[in-house]
Amino acid sequence: MNESEDHYHRYLKKRGILGKIYRNYWLYPMIDRNIKKDEKVLDIGCGIGDFLSFKKKTYGVDINEKNVLYCLNRGLKASVMEENILPFNDSDFDCIILDNVLEHILDPDLILQEIKRVLVNDGKVIIGVPGVKGYSRDHDHKVFYDESNLIYRLTNSGFSMHKIFYAPFKFGWFDKNLSQYCIYGVFIK
Repeated sequence: MNESEDHYHRYLKKRGILGKIYRNYWLYPMIDRNIKKDEKVLDIGCGIGDFLSFKKKTYGVDINEKNVLYCLNRGLKASVMEENILPFNDSDFDCIILDNVLEHILDPDLILQEIKRVLVNDGKVIIGVPGVKGYSRDHDHKVFYDESNLIYRLTNSGFSMHKIFYAPFKFGWFDKNLSQYCIYGVFIK
């Protein structure tokens, strides 16, 4: 494991109680409303397993070994993935989540093709990206997506847009002043 992986793991573990409350009682229920009860779900970039803990049957992958070991020690289902390679069979998942992951990838074409490969026909991908304030807070962010850029990127990769929603809700002031403000797109294979 390299130093940046260790740093990111420590950062995730230090997030505060207000963030946890926001995720578990506002954000994750919003995301979950887009997932059917019996769907097989994959969380790409699962971090320390916050969503995996919220939605127990979800499987997670991350490129950060320390994050995956942390998830496994918590009894969560997770594995290490190689960059742009998902360790699953074709058409293995009904729904895939990338929550605050896409903006870290300079050229997401390969991972988007892998997502299409492991999604069932008519499967959905739910992608969340930070607003202006959240994007500017992390030196590892490589590509900024607003609503139109997110839609363009996914439709250009062969997905169709189903809907867009915002967390906590759409409000222009949040975009520039609230680092937790995110745009979410639900796209269909």
